[in-house]
Amino acid sequence: MHTITIGSQQVSVIGAGCMRIAGLCETETDAFVSTALDNGINFFDEADIYGGGKSEEVLGRWIAKHPEKRENMFIQSKCAIHDGMYDFSKEHILKSVDGILSRLHTDYLDSLLLHRPDILMEPSEVAEAFDTLEKAGKVRHFGVSNENPAQMSYLQSGLAQKLWCNQVQLSCAHTVLIDAGLNVDMHNDAGIDRDGGTLYWCAQHHMAIQAWSPLQMGYFEGVFLNAEKYAALNQKLQEIGERYGVGKDTIAYAWILRLPFDMQVVLGTSKPARLINGAKAADIQLTRTEWYDIYKAAGNMLP
Repeated sequence: MHTITIGSQQVSVIGAGCMRIAGLCETETDAFVSTALDNGINFFDEADIYGGGKSEEVLGRWIAKHPEKRENMFIQSKCAIHDGMYDFSKEHILKSVDGILSRLHTDYLDSLLLHRPDILMEPSEVAEAFDTLEKAGKVRHFGVSNENPAQMSYLQSGLAQKLWCNQVQLSCAHTVLIDAGLNVDMHNDAGIDRDGGTLYWCAQHHMAIQAWSPLQMGYFEGVFLNAEKYAALNQKLQEIGERYGVGKDTIAYAWILRLPFDMQVVLGTSKPARLINGAKAADIQLTRTEWYDIYKAAGNMLP
């Protein structure tokens, strides 16, 4: 399993997303976590809103029964979304982390992300929260999700801690973060800059780029695998997958990892077989031709 460095820790480029594990029984949870670890996946991504906290409780019960495994896991959770709004207040961040740690049965988080941008954020207030959490040993690394360069720069300006991660939506069928960079100075829709160069800003500032919903088309419109709307994409993924001896999903993950940045793929699955397929993607280096063929098969045009 290939890894990237976050702080002083080596973290797998494939992550086990825990959004859908809230309903797993003990046996299913053991299969999920054990399969991930056995296949080199040490990165587990949570959020306090996943299952209303139930997803953290499920993983926490496993950790409580296997405390010796905790140091081998990079556990990340997110906070800020509640009651129909985003909240980066010191009070909410501190309260949220205490709840997260309790549900996860752990004394610390390897990473805490602020979940989506809060337009009312005050960097100085976030800084107070981060300082408190760091000094108490409750959080080792900090990051954000779905933020653009201006937001990250503004927040970072008030922090003593480095922002290590930005979690963003990216897949073969959701390429907003890529399109404008391929259509510079073009009078077309793809050339509209909707994110301010997020990928390149993160790369320049040595931030991990964590791709969520790597099999989604659009914004929660369903997965593109076997979708009629993306027949050409599926055909191309199948063709390339046969070349490497893997399935279409593995190639879709490898397509994201081919980007020359500190990329991570967060698998949104509770199925061990999907985790195994995801782990295989870490060892596949798509050619430049294969990458562009997949991009074009998804309906994208090059200028």
